[in-house]
Amino acid sequence: MTKAPVIVWFRRDFRLSDHEALYAAYETGRPIIPVFILDGVFEALGAAPRWRLGLAIEYFKKKLESMGSNLILRRGNASEILQELMNETGALDVYWSRAYDPASIHRDTKVKSSLNGVSFKGHVLFEPWVPKTKTGENFKVYTPFWRHVSSQLCVNSTLPEISKLHSPNEWPISDVLSDWELGEEMNRGKNVVSNYVNIGEEAALNKLDDFIALNIDGYKVDRDFPMRNATSGLSENLTYGEISPRLIFNSLKNAFVRGDLGAEHFLKELIWREFAYHLLWHFPKLDTQCWKVEWDNFPWKNTNEDAKAWMQGRTGQNFVDAGMRELYTTGTMHNRLRMVVGSYLTKHLQIDWRVGLKWFEDCLIDWDPASNAMGWQWIAGCGADAAPYFRIFNPNLQAEKFDSNGQYRKKWLETDKELHAKAFFDAIPVAWKLSADKIIQNEIVDLSKGRKNALDAYAIFKEQQN
Repeated sequence: MTKAPVIVWFRRDFRLSDHEALYAAYETGRPIIPVFILDGVFEALGAAPRWRLGLAIEYFKKKLESMGSNLILRRGNASEILQELMNETGALDVYWSRAYDPASIHRDTKVKSSLNGVSFKGHVLFEPWVPKTKTGENFKVYTPFWRHVSSQLCVNSTLPEISKLHSPNEWPISDVLSDWELGEEMNRGKNVVSNYVNIGEEAALNKLDDFIALNIDGYKVDRDFPMRNATSGLSENLTYGEISPRLIFNSLKNAFVRGDLGAEHFLKELIWREFAYHLLWHFPKLDTQCWKVEWDNFPWKNTNEDAKAWMQGRTGQNFVDAGMRELYTTGTMHNRLRMVVGSYLTKHLQIDWRVGLKWFEDCLIDWDPASNAMGWQWIAGCGADAAPYFRIFNPNLQAEKFDSNGQYRKKWLETDKELHAKAFFDAIPVAWKLSADKIIQNEIVDLSKGRKNALDAYAIFKEQQN
């Protein structure tokens, strides 16, 4: 008698190793039907993450097919489609990895109430409701959270890679991925950004190995210098679950225990990402409301011509503009530059952090709802454990410290000499009607004046709060 199959519903976590839901399904010994559903959660993605999602799906589908399995693609309401698939295939169970953003939680709650579903820990080291302070509350400050988590070195062992999946006697009908046109909104930009993507589990594991072998020792110092290529480059793979945070943590755990400072600082970045998801789970409006509620009364400016110049990399501040052009050309941005461009937008220009958040949401291939929201609130001064508002990054001083020889700025700004800089004009929307001779060279705001305006606004705001 043929065993009833198990549907494994993939939403991210496009990998075969250290995958709790997939491993649990494999352990049943029953046929497995991998499924991806393009529902409202994914339809709402910005242009770059939506395109990169398509690449992740395409790669993972081919990987499964090479094993004699498949990835069934459907589009529509998740609850309805899963029920249809259960009726079509005789499957009795649906397994999936938990997600922790509000939209996914809302969807998953509905799915679980309507069918026989089993969820497993998703893309975090610890479930958000587990770590507690001594008083039984969730952590709101990073440093004690780090101390607590880093002391829990008994993180579960990494689960083995699945090399073979039992297939059903018949596969249900699947949509054709290209019909979804997930890269349509990227327009011509995808042809440029595609030169910088790092797709799939194998590529992610190789990057991790290279990082540990070549860069981990100098990570503490070198990570802030955008031209030193000292970071792991794994953010996009973590976003789509092409590598698990637990595997990364366990790969560096022994070095951390030995006191390796590079390993410690890298794990702090990994736990910062973890902290972001815990905050988002406890405060679902992290991407729309200030964590410090009084900051919703700060006189932020909305999208205006200055914000548009910032988006287009033509503020006249070379370090800021270089960062924005890196974003458009590669789909990512070095973390030091993310802080610089974010500070410039929210403080020198006094533009609402949510304007920047939405722009990154549209442009980053490593966009992550928790990290993006917490990062923007941190730099704006209104988030949990945030940098104070009066900490204003001076782009020129930041450039002198972290790009003293000007190589980063040259790479992205000297359009007549550098291939990378030329690619910016190939990537940006045609509707911008920008060319090298139309980029603003003058400052849209004097740095000293912008700083003073920000501090004056902050002083008035604080006085009103008292």
